[in-house]
Amino acid sequence: MEHIISSKKLSIIDIQNIIDGGCTLRIGDEARRAIVRCREYLDSKMEDLDHPVYGVTTGFGSLCNITIAPDELSRLQHNLVMSHACGTGDTVRPEIVRIMLLLKIQSLSYGHSGAQIETVQRLADMFNSDVLPVVYQQGSLGASGDLAPLAHLSLPLIGMGEVIYRGERRNVAELWPELGWKPLTLKSKEGLALLNGTQFMAAHAVWSLIQAGRLSEWADRIGAMSLEAFDGRIEPFLPQTHRVRPHKGQQSTAARFRELLEGSELITGEKTHVQDPYSFRCIPQVHGAAKDTIEYVRSVIETEINSVTDNPTVFPEEDLIISAGNFHGEPIALPMDMLTLALSELASISERRVYRLISGQRGLPSFLVAKPGINSGFMIPQYTAASIVSQSKGLCYPASADSIPSSQGQEDHVSMGANAATKLVKVVENTERVLAIELLNAAQALEFRRPKHSSPAIESIFEAYRKEVPFVEEDRFLSPLIAKSVEFLRK
Repeated sequence: MEHIISSKKLSIIDIQNIIDGGCTLRIGDEARRAIVRCREYLDSKMEDLDHPVYGVTTGFGSLCNITIAPDELSRLQHNLVMSHACGTGDTVRPEIVRIMLLLKIQSLSYGHSGAQIETVQRLADMFNSDVLPVVYQQGSLGASGDLAPLAHLSLPLIGMGEVIYRGERRNVAELWPELGWKPLTLKSKEGLALLNGTQFMAAHAVWSLIQAGRLSEWADRIGAMSLEAFDGRIEPFLPQTHRVRPHKGQQSTAARFRELLEGSELITGEKTHVQDPYSFRCIPQVHGAAKDTIEYVRSVIETEINSVTDNPTVFPEEDLIISAGNFHGEPIALPMDMLTLALSELASISERRVYRLISGQRGLPSFLVAKPGINSGFMIPQYTAASIVSQSKGLCYPASADSIPSSQGQEDHVSMGANAATKLVKVVENTERVLAIELLNAAQALEFRRPKHSSPAIESIFEAYRKEVPFVEEDRFLSPLIAKSVEFLRK
């Protein structure tokens, strides 16, 4: 399959389909014309500029007052990419790097950045050939663009750095001759066009939103199974309550639970208790708030990934080159911090349901084993979930609340959105593991309700899960079962 780069807006679903579907990229005629027109305008403008233009004829950051000689402009851009590649720490997962490449290509294709068509095409060639630059998680302040990580993304263009190719980490200087590629010579402003931008932050946000949608749906399915296993009540999910507090996510969660539980003999059975704990009774409010947050963040990120975020911005038709601040990550740093909190809350309420299931209440055996005492049963998976939830709570401190001035004070307020992005990914991973532990417990507990059955929807999930993860009769090595549960959620 092929995806054509154009001015057509990308959605999160589009990106998911491109990445999961193994699509190749082709720069469409419209995008090609826009890129070439901007580059030609910039080249012609260079001949009669009568004043310094930031990043085009000057140095960068606090060096913006130093004018660069025309014969040194290419070297300036080369040095920019090379010197800014100061990333460190863990490397970014390959699927996020692929999204970074796609988003950088999309942003450059609008024809307001001044990149050469050869540069954008090489980025597309790298995407299509699955040549993924080695990018590090640490190094960006999320304000003058994601400078350090985007420098690592761009190093291969000038024949430097490392990439992952066919599962192997390779030096570009050795690999390029094998592929028949030569290093590119960057023109004026090109290095800045490549390094200024929010594609590191935005790619993490896109990946996290894809996972968040999946995990939100699983939270409902697993929560419904836990509700059945705990002999919970249906009343908190009836529509009347949610009509008088009509938050969209709350209403859709309640409706989803009614759909999931339709036809269950457990939920319609006679109850001896009049009320459920909050972790069951308030599922519509908590899961619903997470859904609303996911949708808000999705709307912001979809604006971001269809934007030009480098600096200065070139407007050939209006004969303008404007130095401004579209590289600043604040518009997406705040929403990423919100998404981190929302996903952490999905895990937090999930862990509380796990705690209830193993507590020996409502006819369930302590720790969900037939012979507690000699068997610890499902005691420690709850510890594990609690540990993970606690870590996520620590990661919920908003990165966007911080700012440390840089570049001798020229860049005196930064978003720290890159830190928001990387910890968001960690909380996504944590939430997935906690939900997997809840599923392990919910399926175990549901078996103690036999011969009664849940709804066809829940029983279908249960049967599929049991093909991967067995009922636990007596104590056994549980870590592999948790790992299988995680994999089940990814299928």
